[in-house]
Formats: sequence, C-alpha cells, structure tokens
Amino acid sequence: SFTYNAYKDVCCLVELDDEPPHSCNDEALKTGIEVALLTNAEIPDKIYVMRKTVIDGSNVSGFQRTMLISLGGKLKLKNGKEIGIQSLALEEDAARPVSKDENKAEIVYSLDRLGIPLLELATEPCLHTPEEVKEAALAIGGLLRRTCRAKRGLGTIRQDLNISIKGGARVELKGVQELDKIDEYVRREMQRQKSLLEIKEEIAKRGILKEELDSENAELNGLLKETKCGFVRKGIGQNQKVIARKIAKFKGLLGKEVQPGRRFGTELASYVKARAGLKGIIHSDENLAGYGFSEAEVKSIKEKLNCAENDGFAVVIGNEDKCKTALEVIAERCREAFDKVPEETRNALEDANSEYSRPLPGAARMYPETDVRPIEVEKKTIEKMRKELPLTVEQRLELYIKKYGLSEKLADEMKLSNYARFFEKMADEGADARMLAVLLLEGLTELKREGVKVEDADEDFVRGIVDVYMKGIINKDILLEFVKECLASGENPNEAAIKFKKDAVSHKEIESRIDELIGKNKELVQAKGSMALGALMGDLMKEYKGKVSGKVLGDLLRKKLG
Repeated sequence: SFTYNAYKDVCCLVELDDEPPHSCNDEALKTGIEVALLTNAEIPDKIYVMRKTVIDGSNVSGFQRTMLISLGGKLKLKNGKEIGIQSLALEEDAARPVSKDENKAEIVYSLDRLGIPLLELATEPCLHTPEEVKEAALAIGGLLRRTCRAKRGLGTIRQDLNISIKGGARVELKGVQELDKIDEYVRREMQRQKSLLEIKEEIAKRGILKEELDSENAELNGLLKETKCGFVRKGIGQNQKVIARKIAKFKGLLGKEVQPGRRFGTELASYVKARAGLKGIIHSDENLAGYGFSEAEVKSIKEKLNCAENDGFAVVIGNEDKCKTALEVIAERCREAFDKVPEETRNALEDANSEYSRPLPGAARMYPETDVRPIEVEKKTIEKMRKELPLTVEQRLELYIKKYGLSEKLADEMKLSNYARFFEKMADEGADARMLAVLLLEGLTELKREGVKVEDADEDFVRGIVDVYMKGIINKDILLEFVKECLASGENPNEAAIKFKKDAVSHKEIESRIDELIGKNKELVQAKGSMALGALMGDLMKEYKGKVSGKVLGDLLRKKLG
C-alpha cells in the first residue's frame, strides 16, 4: 500500500490525479530543445507526450509522463572521443520515498518533488571502459549545465547505467548519484557478472540438474524453539514460521563473492526482499555459529532436509505464505544460474555495490497520453534558438578573463554556474563584471549560510542591486548588508537604497569608534591582545547591527588589534 504526503504550497490536483494535466512547461521544453541543438540532434516536427507505466507507487496515476525531444546527436569527451546519443526525453520527476515498512508492505511517498521537469539523455552503447563511462557522465553533466537551468547537488542528477560484459547480460543500474563513484559501480557490476558466469561454469562441472532443485520445504519451528539465535527465537515467539529448503549440490556456491562484501547468497536475499517481502535469508555457507546456531542444530537441519555432503540449504522466517514464496524465488533464481546472467534492473547502493530491484522493463510500458495535445515545433523557433545557443566552457573562460577582466578563479566558478548567461548579459550591458560575479558566486552563498532566503533574489532583483551600485548610491563595503536588508524586507532595491544610504556608516567612522573602544578597554587589550576581539566585537555588533556586516566589523577590529 502507498501513502502520499501532500503539501498545500507545492502540490495541486494534477499531482493528486484529480485533474487533467496542464500543458507542458515552456521553459522546460525550451531547455530540452536547446540541449538537442547543442548535440546536433534531430528534432521532430511534433512532440508527443507518452505515458510510461510505473508500478512502484512513485506516480499517483500509475504512470510517468514523458516526451521524446530528439533522436541522434553527438557529444565529445575530454579524451577527444565522440560518442553517439540515442535520444533525449523530457519527463516529470516521480515522488520520493520517505519511509518503507517491510512488515506492513507499505511505502510512504512525499509529493513535493512530483512533476519537476527532468531531461533524460541516453547514449549509444559505445563506452568500453569504466573510465569512459565516468567521462561520459561528466560530459553530459557539463552539457546540461551549459543551459544554466540545471539544478545542482546530490540527487538532482541521477545516472542509470546499462552494463554488460561478454557472455553476460544487459543490467540497468538505477539511481547512481555520485559521479566520483561511477567507474567503481561499473567495475563492480563487471565483477558480479564475471562471478555469475563462474558459478554457471561450476554448476556445469558438478553436473547438477535443474530437477534436483525441486526439493520439499521443511518447517523448523519445533527443531529451533530453544535456539540461541535471537531473531529466530523471537520470530517463533511471534507465531512466525521458520521454513527451510535444500539446494542440491550448491555447497560453496552460496558463499561465493560476487561483489565486495556480497555473496551469491546475498543476491538470493535481495530477490527474496523484492519478490516475497521478507528481510532476507540464512544459508548454509554462512557462519551459522555467529548467528547463535549450535553444531547440533545445523546437523539436525541438514538431516531434516536430507542434505548430502555437497548440498546447501536456505532458511527463511516470516508469514507462512511469504516463506513459501521466498523459497520458490530462491529455487527459481538458482535455476537461472544454470543458463545465464539474468537481465534485470538493480538499485545502486551507497558503497558502489548494487542489489536486485525488478525485471528489466520492455517497450510495452510506453503508450500515448490522450489528455495532452502534441506540441508543434516551428522551424523558425528552432533557427532562432540555434543562433542564441549558450557558449562552450572554453569560450566562456576566454570571454570572462579577457573581456570582463575576471580572475581565473572567478571565471572558473562562473563558467558552469546557473548565473553564467545572466552574468554575460549584464556585463555586456555595462555592469561591473567583478562586483556582479562576486555577488552571485560568493555573496549570495554567504547570505544563504546565514539563513537569508536568497531564492528570492531573481534576475529582476539582482538588476536592481546592480543599478543602485552602478549609480554609486551603495558602495561595495555595504553592498552585501544592503542585499540582506532588501531580501529580509522584500523591498525593491531602488526604493530601499535611499533609506539605507541615510543609515549607512563609513569605514572611517567605524575605525574611530574602534579606537575609542580600545582606549576604554586598554587593560583588557594589553592583557589579552588579539584574544580581546570577542568582547569588543559584541559591543560593535550592538551598535552597528543592521548597518554594517559582521565581516566588515570583524576585519576592521582585527586590523586595529593587530
């Protein structure tokens, strides 16, 4: 069952599936077309909205809306290799899971993220090493950020990796968020598939037959009612069933490492979690004494299951029906190991390993959205956008340093900032480029750390700030404090400037006041030296709060004490 948390300030009836969808967001569509043009892709005359079936509850309607923006295109990597792009789609983000209760089979979702526009760019299968995959991910991130409309931070860019090795199978790794680990995720999936192929070879060597896995289940409640294994005893006390099954001739295979810290038995456990809803399994290749099982109990389990020397076994605990399902899932997955590496979708884990999520979906999950009209793409719009495409990183660096006079540090920070295009426009209109860059890249960040709502500093607001600065009404010493005051009060910068200027204090006046304070506290200063800064700073802040920033006061006081 799925429970949804909705919020009045960010959710609407569309997200509750109680109202037909609205038309596509213009800025999102424009951004998608821009990315397509940057890769020289082919854009269709009409863009159709599709429904993509989703069964995990992350979309209240049971599907996700998505539209194909373009086909084809090329992207160059840092090493000079040109990779092909299969497609670019614009789609809506899903709801995010807040909590999961395995026992109740319930997921709680938050709808605050639902509907945010996503661009999904798929490369052709032309990447051959983990390092190339990482290079491609960085190149895609750089491409999207050139538009200056991409969100930043963990979770805002999510990579799905389709990985296969010779003799293996295509496996989709979902939700890789950390770019630094992408190559390691690829290596570990390669290792997993190689290990599964080795298991397949060993099964053939042992001459195991699939029919030998058709064993009977055995209940162990009576046998283990006095066990020292805490979670098993607790489960029996809660009227849960403990059921086991023999896995013929699989001794040693269940404990074979497939990824660092993960065994084939762990693979089986992830299938059981996903398909039967149990937390995991116990198997014969584990350190059973570490769980609290005695040698006599292990021997009794083997006898009850009629295990020979080379046989393995699996034990599950829970609701009887779930246990039976889990043991059949284990047998089915072991039978698959005879023939192949299964194609599947896997969830990326934080340690760069992965676990089974669901079967790999087919094309049949996509069908037309009947509630949204196709979007006409006019050729004149495309040609206009082609002339206004964002600069490359190299072009930006050259422009910022040579034309606008930024330092290399500021230019490097600005090159892929979401402010870059706005910065270029303002600088071309005559704004002080260095002041603007420092305000956008450092000033607003500093204010955000102080808890100021910098998201209210839109382009019109920043224009107003630049205007009063260029007119000389506000100087750079009090600029940040002025920005803070405007954001706090919600006032227009031009209107706020006149009032703020009246209350502004010069550095000369502050330095004079500091001299007075040091004179009054001569003994404290002589005794503590620069350590007296804290005490004196408190007096200054009381006097100049709201007129001068703490940083300016601190710098001037530190200089005097020095």
